[in-house]
Amino acid sequence: MAKLLLIVLVGLVPLAAASAPAITKPTPPPGMIAVPGGIYRPAFPTSPSENEVAVTPFFIDITPVTNRQYAAFVAANPMWRRSQAKRLLTDEGYLSHWVSDVGAKPAGADVPVVHVSWFAAKAYCRWKGARLPLEREWELLAAASDTAADGAKDEAMQRRILAWYARPTGPLGRVGEGEANFFGVHDLHELVWEWVYDFGSALVTSDSRDQGDASRSRFCGAGSAQASNPSDYATFMRLAFRSSLQAAYTTPNLGFRCARSISP
Repeated sequence: MAKLLLIVLVGLVPLAAASAPAITKPTPPPGMIAVPGGIYRPAFPTSPSENEVAVTPFFIDITPVTNRQYAAFVAANPMWRRSQAKRLLTDEGYLSHWVSDVGAKPAGADVPVVHVSWFAAKAYCRWKGARLPLEREWELLAAASDTAADGAKDEAMQRRILAWYARPTGPLGRVGEGEANFFGVHDLHELVWEWVYDFGSALVTSDSRDQGDASRSRFCGAGSAQASNPSDYATFMRLAFRSSLQAAYTTPNLGFRCARSISP
């Protein structure tokens, strides 16, 4: 009887394997990489139920958008040339580092494009059939070290990021020259700051301690007591920087990259 049962079970194994659905790995568009998603832990959760936020899989540019790539966008969309862009959508610094209306110096072609507003970055990504990454997506990637998805306890990495934040902005290097992180993404740190789609969502844009705002405890030293990780100074600096921005602002060290959702 036992021998008969064994024969039946062995016979079922190929049938079960044959009926299992095939798992297809999403193919990223050129220049992008697939990120499997994960758990994002906001620095300031809006409620206990949001201490952990699930991030669904998405595609992300491996490197920030370069002057060369942005020049192609401007050539195809003259309304985004420096001389024609509406001041409502960009400030006076828009592409001010370019030598002409259509491009940077040849030596800077593979350097991240900066002096671009949120509106301009958003338009570029839309032109590419993509979008700006959500803050939760960008921070999920930024938390990774070279070897782990969560580099929060990697003291060397945290010191390196903070040291870069402390340095004055100098000449920018070319994209892709640094080490890729755990997800295979380059230049999230130590090259340029980057726009995200919801850049103003984490903190309000003004100090509201004296205005009776319910978010007033998020500011200054007392605010860190409510943070999910009070020692994560690098994240605090990113949130503070984003909160200081307006969508038309441009700076010499603020670029962007694009993302795409992965259809289920």
